[in-house]
Amino acid sequence: MARSPAEIARPLTFTERLDAYERLMRLDRPIGAALLLWPALWSLWLARRAVPEVEVLAIFLLGVVLMRSAGCVVNDLADRRFDPHVERTRDRPLATGIVSPREAIVLAIALMLVAFVLVLQFNFQTVLLSFAAVAITVIYPFLKRFFVFPQAWLGVAFSFSIPMAYAAQLNYIPLAGWALMGATFFWIIAYDTEYAMVDRDDDVKLGLKSSAILLGRFDVAAVMIAHAVFLAILTAIGHWQRLDAFYFAGLAVAAGLALYQYWLIRGRDRARCFRAFRNNNWVGLAVFTGLALDLHFRSGLLR
Repeated sequence: MARSPAEIARPLTFTERLDAYERLMRLDRPIGAALLLWPALWSLWLARRAVPEVEVLAIFLLGVVLMRSAGCVVNDLADRRFDPHVERTRDRPLATGIVSPREAIVLAIALMLVAFVLVLQFNFQTVLLSFAAVAITVIYPFLKRFFVFPQAWLGVAFSFSIPMAYAAQLNYIPLAGWALMGATFFWIIAYDTEYAMVDRDDDVKLGLKSSAILLGRFDVAAVMIAHAVFLAILTAIGHWQRLDAFYFAGLAVAAGLALYQYWLIRGRDRARCFRAFRNNNWVGLAVFTGLALDLHFRSGLLR
């Protein structure tokens, strides 16, 4: 909720400040972290064709939360002049003034430094990739001012955990890793276009760019094509990596969820488009469950 001018003038209590930082990092809205996490889990399992080491899994889990939180802070810093004019974002801590830009900058740097300390536990190639990941994260929020398709950049940003997961475990990135990143790129295009459809009217008024604006009346068709390419590449990866029934069953569930999203977004209603966006958490879970079960039973048969 937005605070009145009198409330803003009053110093925040410790609890209020923690709550503001939590909302700034979107810890109260974990859907973004979940969507960032699923590709990391797919690649961690597929790279080793087994459950990853506990330490590696823990580092990636914490790293995903830290980098997603840092990305949200940077995003709100970049958008602090626009967010007060957008229905969905007008109550964010920077938009309302309860957190200062200086505080947000310090918080973002602290989150990235902790994430970097975690990455230092891995090999040199993974550390190098982490620098690229930070650059992509920092640049993304500014793209919608001039780049007509910022969702493509987010596709790279949110799939970048895949090469990092392969590099951390194998010390190189095989072709399968790049193929998985390509599939994930199209999935992100699909769900972030659904997200952009929620804000389209506000973005047009503010002169911002998005795939929903670029695609116009072809937005729904583009979302479904992106979902289809995503699932087609995952199907090809499954045959290539000799995966079995559980994996393909997971893809079938994911395809059913994509069709449900079509039903939600076809009328372009804001609330239903947002529901479709959130539904992608179940898509990620379906793919992961199928993959994990497939590799689990395969490893049991090989013992």
